[in-house]
Order: sequence, then C-alpha cells, then structure tokens
Amino acid sequence: SMTGFARSNGQVVCGAASGKWSWELRSVNAKGLDIRLRLPPGLEAIENECRRAIGAVLSRGGVQASLQFDRDAGTSVPVVNQAALEVVLGALADLSRRLGSPPASAEAVLQIRGVLETGEAEALPAEIETRNGAVLAGLRDAVSALAHARGEEGRAVGAALEDQVQAIERLVAAIEADPSRSPAAIRERLARQLAPLLDQSAGLDPQRLHQEAALLATKADLREEIDRLNAHVGAAHALLSGAGPAGRKLDFLAQEFNRECNTICSKSNAASVTALGLELKVLIDQFREQVQNIE
Repeated sequence: SMTGFARSNGQVVCGAASGKWSWELRSVNAKGLDIRLRLPPGLEAIENECRRAIGAVLSRGGVQASLQFDRDAGTSVPVVNQAALEVVLGALADLSRRLGSPPASAEAVLQIRGVLETGEAEALPAEIETRNGAVLAGLRDAVSALAHARGEEGRAVGAALEDQVQAIERLVAAIEADPSRSPAAIRERLARQLAPLLDQSAGLDPQRLHQEAALLATKADLREEIDRLNAHVGAAHALLSGAGPAGRKLDFLAQEFNRECNTICSKSNAASVTALGLELKVLIDQFREQVQNIE
C-alpha cells in the first residue's frame, strides 16, 4: 500500500548540539515518489541525505516527513544585544547629564529587559556531525516502520485484489462457456436471421447469404478476447503473489482488462453474454480503483 504513518524519537548528547529529536512520517497515494520535508533551522544540511534514506526504501507515494529538534537547555548561553545596549547607554548618559547623577552600574544596565538575551552556544563541527548522524538514524528507523505499516495494509489490499481477479476469472469462464457461443446455437441464430430474407427475396443467393453470415459470425467470435483476458488474469495472479512494487503493472493490466471487456460487449450478439460483459466491466472498474492504493 502507499498509505501509512510512523513516528520515531530519541535523544543525542554531543555538547552544544545536544537535544531531543522526533520524526513523524505520513504517506498517501501518488503516481510517483513525492517527498516533502520539513526540517527545523540549523538542520537544512541533511535534506539530501534524508531524501536518499526515504528513496532507498520507498518507490511510490506522497511522503511527508517532519522533524522536530529541541536543543538542551544546558546549551544556552547569555548574549548581549548590542543594538539594545547602545540605545540604553545613550539614554542613561543623557539622563545622567540632565540630573547630574552618577552613571548606572553595569549590573543595573544588564538587568534592563532586552539588553541581555539567551542565545545558543555554537556547536563544534564534530558535535554537529554526531547530531546529524543520530537524527538520520532516527529517520531510517521511521522509514522502516512506515514501510512495515504500508506492507501490513498492502497485504489486506492484495487479498481483496486477489479475490477480484478470481471473480474476473470466473466471469471470463462463464462467457466462454455460455451456450450462445456453441456452433449449434450460432447456426440456429443465423438461420432465424436469414429466414425472413430468404422468404421475401427470392432473387437472393442462399449460398452467398450463408457465406456472408458465416463471415459476420467469425468477426463476432470472442475467442481472441477470452484468450487475452485469461492471459491477463494469469499475469495479475503472478504480480499479486510476487515481491516488489506492482502497482503500475497492475494498473496497466486493469486498462487491458477494460479494453478486452469493451470489445466483448461490442461484439456480443447474445443478451446473456452482454449481461456477463457488463458485470465484468463493473468488477474491472472496482479492481482498477483498488489498484491505485498499491505501491
């Protein structure tokens, strides 16, 4: 299946780059592999590696991967806001001149809101590398869990598709065995169709009429379409029982099923075969709709 959900989280201790991370992955149907990443500031450098990690496991689906990373409080350091400090010092100097008071102490200046802020300590390259490696390992775990979830759902969808293929196979067999396709039934039907012509048109050559009728009967024969449908049924069974992505191939088979079914309905000259063909068409449409969920 192409739909699923997975989450993984953990913690990495590596100096100023320490923190807790959490991955959340969602997957929906798509024609190809469409990866959408949401990375927090400071972790944009791992985007390409994230895409490779997802692409190594999944081949189809719209995948949304979101990372949350919370740095440890111990990595924060006090930082002086130079712009705010200049404004405060200017205002204090002007006030001191006007009042003739002594200048404010450094401690008092730093206590003024906005002058002293909390910033992040700058991590060393080795610490960043360790953090990125831990986050990517967490992503690979999440992708593996997502693939497992998709596989569980895929097995359920695959069982439903197998049931539909078996139903298609039964309808094809019913069309093939329909009494209207027997030589005796065809001769009787042609005889009924030719009788009015022979009675009303004495000048018509009965032999020629029979030849033309036989030609039309040959063109209306369903043997070729039935054989192709049986071949498609065999291919569908093989794909559903095999390993690896099969969605695109099954979608192509669904189109071929539909093509042969339309031909049978257009060539049919018996109400019973037409009814079976319409029933087959409904089933093929259901099969094709379900196939859209398969990777």
